[in-house]
Amino acid sequence: MRELTAISLFTGAGGLDFGFEAAGFRTAVALEIDERCCSTLRHNRPWPVIDRDIGSVPTDELLRTAGLEVGQADVLIGGPPCQPFSKSGFWATGDAKRLDDPRATTLEGYLRVLAEARPRAFLLENVEGLGFSGKDEGLQLIHARLASINETHGTRYQATIATLNAADYGVPQLRKRIFVVGSRDGTTFNFPAATHVAPAEADWTDNRPRHLTAWDALHDLEEPNDPSVILTGKWADLLPTIPEGKNYLWHTDRSGGEPLFGWRRRFWSFLLKLAKDQPAWTIQAQPGPATGPFHWNNRRLTMREMARLQTFPDGIEIPGSIADAQRQLGNAVPSLLAEVLARAIAWQLLGRSAWPTPVKLAIQPSRSPPPAPAVPRPVPKKFLNLRGDHAAHPGTGKGARASVRGLVAAD
Repeated sequence: MRELTAISLFTGAGGLDFGFEAAGFRTAVALEIDERCCSTLRHNRPWPVIDRDIGSVPTDELLRTAGLEVGQADVLIGGPPCQPFSKSGFWATGDAKRLDDPRATTLEGYLRVLAEARPRAFLLENVEGLGFSGKDEGLQLIHARLASINETHGTRYQATIATLNAADYGVPQLRKRIFVVGSRDGTTFNFPAATHVAPAEADWTDNRPRHLTAWDALHDLEEPNDPSVILTGKWADLLPTIPEGKNYLWHTDRSGGEPLFGWRRRFWSFLLKLAKDQPAWTIQAQPGPATGPFHWNNRRLTMREMARLQTFPDGIEIPGSIADAQRQLGNAVPSLLAEVLARAIAWQLLGRSAWPTPVKLAIQPSRSPPPAPAVPRPVPKKFLNLRGDHAAHPGTGKGARASVRGLVAAD
């Protein structure tokens, strides 16, 4: 059976690529500007890596490095940097720059390579904000460019679009992203049906497995003996006072802790803690002293733990610090979700009647229930001076930072 080939743009740490690899694709070339991500890719795989900005790399160089001619690649994959379309920007300022942001040229770069390489299929991944109603210039641009490509080259590309939650496909993490898939010959792509379901959304007739939990992903990993996972900084001693699965909102007047903060006045990920019996919260790509999610043992997650929650193959290593790992893994597509989509693309769009044998998953769900949550500790005295009446955030685009772009609420 002929090996399927992928051209990978904005490859990052390789989340999409590892999933496509498991589905029988070979990354013929990877394009990535971040030197730390390039180090990760080279450390783990022999894929050819071009370490420059997409605007400086002509498509013929990509094809030459991949050993492919125009039209030979089976699939083009990539997730252009998502900041211009980030949901967090809407909360902070009431809007996001979207196509007015210079970083949106990465979307143009992806579409330029699509037009010039003309692969048999393509997959583009981005944040939900790319498709927000009334703010979907990015999707409109994609449709317009596909129409132009078709008119110029006689292709029949069309976009099928869906927002998927990774937890619905066996990933132990709540992570919503938008995916755009298309075929050169115009074949309509049908996104795979969800294989897992949240317990609260299932009725007695639903036989699908329930969402995998953080305990399923991490239960067989030993507690690390690593000083770098110890939480430091101003808020370190407050984290043990927050129950599993909660964040700083526990310490507001609308929840069960002390009224130390105003409702929704902080990042969602501020002092955010995993719960053993629930999927992980979305791994964030912007680490900070108090940016979670944190482990239920009141520490940072290790590289291996974050990789497990992102369903990377267990042998993958991210060189560098925990902060480096969080930046790379937080920006990645969960590899299991990528594999599900890759197998569907191979079957529906590329004529594969039989798929390669699935790679053994890194996650082996626990056969026993998780230990009971630890009882939260009392709030240390040094924080009690924060008690008082704190105004709630007034709403999207109405806060003190509405005049500047920033992040005050999460994903």
